[in-house]
Amino acid sequence: MLPQPDPPSKSLFKTSSFYSWSLVAVVALVVGWIFFSRWWQNRAFEHRFRQERTEKQREDDLSTLEQMGGKQLAIQTFYATPGEMRRGQSVQVCYGVANAKTVKLEPQSNPVWPSAGDTKSQSLVVTVR
Repeated sequence: MLPQPDPPSKSLFKTSSFYSWSLVAVVALVVGWIFFSRWWQNRAFEHRFRQERTEKQREDDLSTLEQMGGKQLAIQTFYATPGEMRRGQSVQVCYGVANAKTVKLEPQSNPVWPSAGDTKSQSLVVTVR
């Protein structure tokens, strides 16, 4: 028997499966890039949103601090409920101060202990009928 010559090998570029797998690989890379770029954009958006939310919270905190007297002594609220009463009834005195060292109510029934600061005074009149 005569030896048979080896069949000629097919070139890689002449096989149809090479082109099919190449196309699948390219499509997979494109889809992967789209997912990655969207993820990256969302991440940047969320980071920017967190920064804006933090800055807004800081502004709100500063506004609240200023409304509550900031660092200065202030009598924020001072009122009586009810404003008019009959003899023998009781009245509730409500007050709010910011940065006060002491609070003195005259006549004072119970001692009070606020934070720290200077001196301010305010009067309140409750009518007794």
